[in-house]
Amino acid sequence: MAATPYRPTGNRHHVVIVGAGFGGLYATRELAGADVDVTLINRTNHHLFAPLLYQVATGLLSSGEIAVSVRQLTRGIDNLTVMRGEVTDIDTEAQTVTAVDGGEERAYAYDSLILAAGAGQSYFGNNHFAEFAPGLKTLDDAFEVRARIMDAFERAELAATPEEREELLTFVIVGAGPTGVELAGQISELAHRSFEQGQFTFRPEMTKIVLIDGMPQVLPPFGKRLGKKAQRQLEREGVTVILNALVSNVDAESVTYKDTKTNEETTIKAATKIWSAGVEASPLGRIVAEQTGVEVNRNGTVQVNPDCSVGDKRNVFIIGDMMSLNKLPGVAQVAMQSGEYVAKIITEQVEHGVEPDQRDPFSYFDKGSMAIISRFNAVVKMGKVEFSGFIGWLMWLFVHVQFLQGLRNRVVTSFTWLLNALNSRRYNLVTTNGQLLQRVARENTETEK
Repeated sequence: MAATPYRPTGNRHHVVIVGAGFGGLYATRELAGADVDVTLINRTNHHLFAPLLYQVATGLLSSGEIAVSVRQLTRGIDNLTVMRGEVTDIDTEAQTVTAVDGGEERAYAYDSLILAAGAGQSYFGNNHFAEFAPGLKTLDDAFEVRARIMDAFERAELAATPEEREELLTFVIVGAGPTGVELAGQISELAHRSFEQGQFTFRPEMTKIVLIDGMPQVLPPFGKRLGKKAQRQLEREGVTVILNALVSNVDAESVTYKDTKTNEETTIKAATKIWSAGVEASPLGRIVAEQTGVEVNRNGTVQVNPDCSVGDKRNVFIIGDMMSLNKLPGVAQVAMQSGEYVAKIITEQVEHGVEPDQRDPFSYFDKGSMAIISRFNAVVKMGKVEFSGFIGWLMWLFVHVQFLQGLRNRVVTSFTWLLNALNSRRYNLVTTNGQLLQRVARENTETEK
């Protein structure tokens, strides 16, 4: 750790924000112009619109349309310093954060700390599954999934036997939440609509897509009615939906699952497996929880106070996917609203002397949930009001365009979606040999173990 932790010159209240996802970005913007200095630390140089990663993975969008430089997004905020680094340690007594970038370690002193580092993929204790079934949480994940999908089709062209081709054209997605459902729909569209006749010697519509989940319905948060509608639409698109099924093994050639009702095990031969079941909060939450003696849930989320602070550290806040409060869902809206809320109470404390015990509790306003199933078909739940089909699809488009960061991204993405609605072509299906070689190397290493 550096001998003298970094803090901006002057004596103003210093707010350190860890993470430039939705929570960190909205907190940063809310603090713009406040009588504080802000340091934003992020492990990458970009903000990522994670809900659309599956469209990058299936070649509908390019990475530049969902990822924007943090410095570009925050330009004009005079009280902000942006730092790239991987936060490795937090000392709540000394009020310091330690981050590493390029092998160089640096400490940052804070007066208020906002942890908004988000969550990663959870394999429920079976982390070795990741070698064969990547998740979809980062741009690298999206590139990896795209490489696997396209490699499967290219290798199917060279398949020596029908059995080998069938295995290559079988795609298994584990997890029937929004990401799994949307990914299954996009792979189906890619195989049945985007690959034109003559591109391969085989028929791409021979593709088999299997969606597996341990719950009794797809999209559990949407309720039974919309879940059933989503399942029926997926099945019309050629997706096989298997519910009440817990995955017990994943290897290079197959997925094995157990039926929770009969305890029977079934193995599916599949070259491409993708994991979208479960998330685990950033381990930074556990570091703070251990120092403050608060509860940590199995998924790594930390039990916070009603004002999003942690234990008796009323100047340390955990927001978004890292916090556990009133059973709030792990969605972007929670991160956005909690980020703005925490920024406001810090400003009130600094500028108006509002003490921690005088803070109003965080109140979440649920703006609804939505998932796109296929072209012209989505499901939307807003309180007790439900939409599906074409109207749901239009609502999905409008909301996602609104939350994309940057005017260029909104315009380009809208135009791309319009083109996709009018024709079947996808313009971002390029992969590199390097991505494939990395995958083979990882799988060979795991096999040797």
